[in-house]
Amino acid sequence: MRLFLCYLIVLGSNYVISTYGPHQRAQMTGDILLGGLFPMHFGVASKDQDLAARPESTQCVRFNFRGFRWLQAMIFAIEEINNSSILLPNITLGYRIFDTCNTVSKALEATLSFVAQNKIDSLNLDEFCNCTDHIPSTIAVVGAAGSAVSTAVANLLGLFYIPQISYASSSRLLSNKNQYKSFMRTIPTDEYQVTAMADIIEYFQWNWVIAVASDDEYGRPGIEKFEKEMEERDICIHLNELISQYFEDYEIRALADRIENSTAKVIVVFAGGPDIEPLIKEMVRRNITDRTWLASEAWASSSLIAKPEFLDVVGGTIGFALRAGLIPGFREFLQQVQPKKDSHNEFVREFWEETFNCYLEGSPRLQESENGSTSFRPLCTGEEDITSVETPYLDYTHLRISYNAYVAVYSIAQALQDIFTCTPGRGLFANNSCADIRKIEAWQVLKQLRHLNYTNSMGEKMHFAENADLVANYTIINWQRSTEDGSVMFKEVGYYNIHAKRGGKLSIDKTKILWNGYSSEVPFSNCSEDCEPGTRKGIIDSMPTCCFECTECSDGEYSNHRDASVCTKCPNNSWSNGNHTFCFLKQIEFLSWTEPFGIALAICAVVGVVLTAFVMGVFIRFRNTPIVKATNRELSYVLLFSLICCFSSSLIFIGEPLDWTCRLRQPAFGISFVLCISCILVKTNRVLLVFEAKIPTSLHRKWWGLNLQFLLVFLCTFVQVMICVVWLYNAPPSSYRNYDIDEIIFITCNEGSVMALGFLIGYTCLLAAICFFFAFKSRKLPENFTEAKFITFSMLIFFIVWISFIPAYFSTYGKFVSAVEVIAILASSFGQLACIFFNKVHYPQIIGILCDRPPQSST
Repeated sequence: MRLFLCYLIVLGSNYVISTYGPHQRAQMTGDILLGGLFPMHFGVASKDQDLAARPESTQCVRFNFRGFRWLQAMIFAIEEINNSSILLPNITLGYRIFDTCNTVSKALEATLSFVAQNKIDSLNLDEFCNCTDHIPSTIAVVGAAGSAVSTAVANLLGLFYIPQISYASSSRLLSNKNQYKSFMRTIPTDEYQVTAMADIIEYFQWNWVIAVASDDEYGRPGIEKFEKEMEERDICIHLNELISQYFEDYEIRALADRIENSTAKVIVVFAGGPDIEPLIKEMVRRNITDRTWLASEAWASSSLIAKPEFLDVVGGTIGFALRAGLIPGFREFLQQVQPKKDSHNEFVREFWEETFNCYLEGSPRLQESENGSTSFRPLCTGEEDITSVETPYLDYTHLRISYNAYVAVYSIAQALQDIFTCTPGRGLFANNSCADIRKIEAWQVLKQLRHLNYTNSMGEKMHFAENADLVANYTIINWQRSTEDGSVMFKEVGYYNIHAKRGGKLSIDKTKILWNGYSSEVPFSNCSEDCEPGTRKGIIDSMPTCCFECTECSDGEYSNHRDASVCTKCPNNSWSNGNHTFCFLKQIEFLSWTEPFGIALAICAVVGVVLTAFVMGVFIRFRNTPIVKATNRELSYVLLFSLICCFSSSLIFIGEPLDWTCRLRQPAFGISFVLCISCILVKTNRVLLVFEAKIPTSLHRKWWGLNLQFLLVFLCTFVQVMICVVWLYNAPPSSYRNYDIDEIIFITCNEGSVMALGFLIGYTCLLAAICFFFAFKSRKLPENFTEAKFITFSMLIFFIVWISFIPAYFSTYGKFVSAVEVIAILASSFGQLACIFFNKVHYPQIIGILCDRPPQSST
């Protein structure tokens, strides 16, 4: 029974070791074994399995020279460590490296061999049989490259706590330590790359782009994060497409149609080289050369795309590349590769045949050629000069992924060194114990890696603690055509530093960039043309916010730069010019002393004052004449004085309104007119009473004595004064600038209270109405006494003027409000002066005055 069990285990072990065949691995024995997963091919041949017979293993196609260089970096690092007297002395590292063919199925097939070997070792079969061909367990795996492949591998390795360190998988999903317990990486997460891409799009002021992503765990999360970044920056994605290297031809053509018909000129691609290659080939076939490509690090330097024959389409591509590292001696190591010397690495034979386009003696591909299944190639010796050909394998000028694989091996070796040098009582395991380096298990290496903290050869701190991702610093490259041989040249044009402050992370030298392979002008990729100064963006219904129409700014608004989202409202004292590109100061207007209209009104007021003063002079000069005495001399003096005040008050309405003039002008006008109307009222009532009494008795004279008349005038005027006092106390008028009128600022008076103004004018009109009543009642007086008739006419003029004033006052604005009131004051004042006094100072009397003759007496 024991022998039977031993036989089964050895048989299973041999099956695990031999299922891939001799050409599918690079293998070297050692005390401790590391696993490796590298994409030696870009994909697998599409072949339908009808299951009529036992299914055959899928064949990998299209050799990946860069992938082979990455594998060589792992082998070089292991050989360096084995030759080191400091790192892991007396311990030899071995390796088993498999080809993933850039597919999940092949990667899982290889991963199963790691897991199966570890499970066999966990059975402790040494007590049952002596297995001389025993292969040590794989204590850690370096790989894989693609995020989709690493995700599948991580799920499987995580079940058995086998540490996995990827050198090229940047998907942010892999940062979830709860799901991917044993996954680590030496490449930054693309979380930062997405932000960097969005910063570049914003930097070049593009707002209309196409997004293309691989339909896997790398592309989908990347483009999802990219969409959020675009939304935050108000940048629109016109097309959002998924792509795969396994798309049918009609799917690629349909995608190319959509891109060709799109108005977006910038294409952002989150995909690997194999996935984007079919689309690029279709674009080359159609000769679509007016697009700018923004490449993620997965294909920014891909040898599949960076070909001279593709450069008309992809020339000018802006790509993100990881910071290059230095591996001393690696160049010589790459040049020393030969099929005869590297028998442990079966990928060397295929590499050699693909490099020199030949077949080695005994190659299985030679047999396929003889059978006619592949094209004919000549035989080669295996001793050709590798440095005589150009191949991506020897492109060691910028070691990025190769350096990451190199660092991954050294990280595992450093963890093993920490175990090797562990002091009992200070270990990481139970009771602070240390692991036995000779019987090390994968889970113990995983534990040590999680606590690893060392500085690599580039001076970078390496650690794989919980939720600890490497910080990203990217080199920004531009695809240009070499002037020497026409090949693709990756020109460094800037960098992205995640440590820098906001606004300083991105640095680009635009003078170094050649767009579309030849132009120095930044391409335009906006949904709409930029709006010129004086216009703003207007929303178009059913279109994204990036698509807009340019709408002219409204009057009083401006925009002084291109592509303005909103127009800025001019300050209150300004107005926009005809093009709405700037604001100019509004013209300030008021009833000025210098304008013709203001001068005319002032002249009329002065004339009124002069005429009234002249009449007063005449009355004073001939104060003892019968005609002056008959007009109630003392009241006439007061009346003439009030008319001078009325004419003078109109002058306060002219000039720039100030707070004190605004507070003075209405009370001055109101009190002056009430004083005038009060005098006329007392005179009219006195005449009426005297004539109705027939014979003036001493009682009438006493009742209508001079003191009583002045008292009545004072009382009537006092009421107006109190109205003004209450008005000025509760709601004093003030200077006011009216900005509501286009291009003009009207300086006017804010009356404070329209009701108070109404009371002031209403009270004046009330006295005028009473005066008119008494004057009308006196119309039947003797014909030779005509003063009552003239008073009646003066009151009619007063009413006509002020009734007309009310609608005119409320229908005008600005300086015309003051002008209307001045005209009303002057018209009513001239009406009083003319009707009451001009009939007494007529032409013959003026001649008499000039000749120093007394005027004729008349009643």
